[in-house]
Amino acid sequence: MEYKKEIFKAYDIRGVYPEEINEEVIQKVALAYLNLLSKKCRKPANELKVAVGRDNRLSSEPLAKEVIQTFLKYGVRVIDLDLVSVNDIYFAVGHYQFDGGLMITASHNPPEYGGCKMVIFNYGDNTINFVSGQEIYGELKVFNPDSFQLASGDLVKKDIRDDHLKHILSFVDFGKIQSFKIVVDTGNGMNGLLVPKIFETIKVDFIPLFQELDGKFPNRPPNPLSEGASDKAGNKIKETSSDFGIIFDVDGDRMFLIDEKGQLIRGDMVLLLLAKSILAKQPGAGIAYNLICSKAVPELITKWGGRPIRSEVGYRHLARHMKEKNGLMSGEVSGHFAFKDNYYADSSFIAMVLALETISTDGRKLSEIIKDYQLYKRGDEINLQVDNIETKLAIIRNSYRNNIKDEIDGITVEFSDWWFNIRPSNTEPLLRITVEAQSKAALKKHQQEILDIINHK
Repeated sequence: MEYKKEIFKAYDIRGVYPEEINEEVIQKVALAYLNLLSKKCRKPANELKVAVGRDNRLSSEPLAKEVIQTFLKYGVRVIDLDLVSVNDIYFAVGHYQFDGGLMITASHNPPEYGGCKMVIFNYGDNTINFVSGQEIYGELKVFNPDSFQLASGDLVKKDIRDDHLKHILSFVDFGKIQSFKIVVDTGNGMNGLLVPKIFETIKVDFIPLFQELDGKFPNRPPNPLSEGASDKAGNKIKETSSDFGIIFDVDGDRMFLIDEKGQLIRGDMVLLLLAKSILAKQPGAGIAYNLICSKAVPELITKWGGRPIRSEVGYRHLARHMKEKNGLMSGEVSGHFAFKDNYYADSSFIAMVLALETISTDGRKLSEIIKDYQLYKRGDEINLQVDNIETKLAIIRNSYRNNIKDEIDGITVEFSDWWFNIRPSNTEPLLRITVEAQSKAALKKHQQEILDIINHK
């Protein structure tokens, strides 16, 4: 079976099961990953140790079974983590120093999708490197599967929950965390397994929403940022007079907060909450943020004595900048939060406990805390389908050439009282436009101005 180039994304591999991704395709992906891993680690396949985990999608069990059988066929020692979140795979590879890890998941895509995320352990600096779907696509084009020697691998089942729990709680003084009442929506996804153990340890009263695993995700969209996805959690918070809420995506690596009024809080505002906790303990720390975060992010990090580190959009880029500039954590509007002491990998669990600690220390309601961070009016991202992305970018470049800040990821234009970024999607024929101004009226005016220029009005 031929594979479609479109399933090989900038960060991972995702496609509809079984039409676009199935056992035959995942076998080829597993071999390409194994070949890349062998080269990076400078070991033959029969000396590699690789962790394999899966989420609870209906496609994930058969895909994981195929990956494991493929690895074993060539002598790999496979550590089967079974049902886990992406956070668990990252932790396991870093903590136990496995050569690599492959997670069968389609991230926050709809239930009919399947896919995988892959990482490689870097023994030089004890960090995790992410493998993109595009790297795997390139590998498929150049290597010959017949070059592998058949061997007999071995399969080891491993439960990492207790070790992972200790690691998560090492980031906070959990004795300082208040006995909050919070609603926690895991969306029938993977964080429903470890979240109860975390709250059992830190004595937080939590109301679970959709905690049972269900690969059809019947109660809300898998992506917390989809329209209406946080409504049920928000209503439950108000109904139960809870202090606030937490919502995860279904593979577990992204986290958002919901305030006591039921309002979803943007990821860059959560980043500031976490950064405040980090900087209180480690003054001068570097905090990486992506360039579509509010201008308040670098301003407040600087005000609190930290070093803001600007990055392109995407957790792989943020991890790179954290390493290069000695940052301690990173965050994005999309709800990804990564930490140096977590092998530069994402962890929604660590982000969650840090948020609990900061809210406890502050003592105010969550909406009041976040209000202090909302220095500007930032609009939701506008996704514009266009025929010729480069032509449209050239129009923007020419129209705003005197105010271009940089072009490290699309084009960022900055004025004294407003700014915007326009960048192409990594996966779709879309332009993504982010605008921020000092008032709602100015925001709407400038959003329309940009759209008019793009559409030649």
